[in-house]
Amino acid sequence: MFGLSAEHVLLFGIILLFFGPRRLPELGNTLGKAIRNFKDALAGIEEADYRKIEKKQDELPPSDV
Repeated sequence: MFGLSAEHVLLFGIILLFFGPRRLPELGNTLGKAIRNFKDALAGIEEADYRKIEKKQDELPPSDV
């Protein structure tokens, strides 16, 4: 049944008792906004590129060997 297990039903029942049926839509809306803001914040962060900087043979200083 939609991938629901006994644990999901029990958790939903506890949440329903704790918040009440009138606050659940507001709680879902707030949770959705928080997740959306978190995803937007993660998308705005540019990851640092850690890569080896390769120099051409011409740019290297001559060695004294």
